[in-house]
Amino acid sequence: MTERRQGWFSRLTEGLSKSSRQMTQQITQALVARPLDQARLDELEEMLIEADLGPHAAARIAEAFSAQRFGKSSTEDEIKEALAEAVAAELVPRQGVFDPLSGPRPYVVLFIGVNGSGKTTTLGKIAADLCGRGAKVLIAAGDTFRAAAVEQLKVWADRAGADFMSRPSGADAAGLAYDALETARAEAYDVLLIDTAGRLQNKQGLMDELTKMIRVLHKIDPDAPHEVLLVLDATVGRNALAQENIFGNAIGVTGIVMTKLDGTARGGVLVPVAQASDSPIKLIGVGEGVEDLQPFDARAFSRSLVGLEGPFHG
Repeated sequence: MTERRQGWFSRLTEGLSKSSRQMTQQITQALVARPLDQARLDELEEMLIEADLGPHAAARIAEAFSAQRFGKSSTEDEIKEALAEAVAAELVPRQGVFDPLSGPRPYVVLFIGVNGSGKTTTLGKIAADLCGRGAKVLIAAGDTFRAAAVEQLKVWADRAGADFMSRPSGADAAGLAYDALETARAEAYDVLLIDTAGRLQNKQGLMDELTKMIRVLHKIDPDAPHEVLLVLDATVGRNALAQENIFGNAIGVTGIVMTKLDGTARGGVLVPVAQASDSPIKLIGVGEGVEDLQPFDARAFSRSLVGLEGPFHG
């Protein structure tokens, strides 16, 4: 394992420590050195639901535990390993890949999500990573209603070395998206990253604006946007499920980014979000640094969630 990869495992485990401490301490205390009878399995299921893994996943994980003959001699590490395996089984089918440099040029990525979800920061981190790999990147500030969002995105663009397009406050976001894609095509950009508004107070108006942006992009390139990333904030817990439902039903989401996993005691919410969505989890964030946004690795996440570091053994 590379030093960088090991460093990511360490940051992930540290970032999820609030979740792992709360969940695994209760579970190991309940299960270590005790026979795994039906009462213990019911207790395990309740703890998993409390950790926001959702009732369906909790029931399946408890059932998986019942098939493993834990007894009075079971150790804490054995239980953690088994729990990590069970969580991973829930998440591996929901793992996706985000690789904008493997697609057509310019590769168009639309970022959607409510204000405060970490959308602008996620876009900035992706821009920094792409520019660091030598890509020519254009950022379009499609949240034209919030001057602060435009300013924040400009800072990220400058830091990343990406080019930047914006319009005066209140300008038509779809018009900006159209101009940005025409520019990206004319000037041979590798990737176009488009930020959007996230004002759920006026839900229908927001969805109309997003669908209009997608329509105008289609006029230039029928396949654009090539990726629609929904950015969700883990700290809002079960509300993330509601947001996924709102955006997922209205917009063709192709992937989910879960941010701020280091700021929540309920990192398990990623499990029901992954299972409720038609779109895979592609990226997760556990910190403020550029390197703290990484491809979603279901097995690494599962181990970190239960307080284990590094890859599965065996």
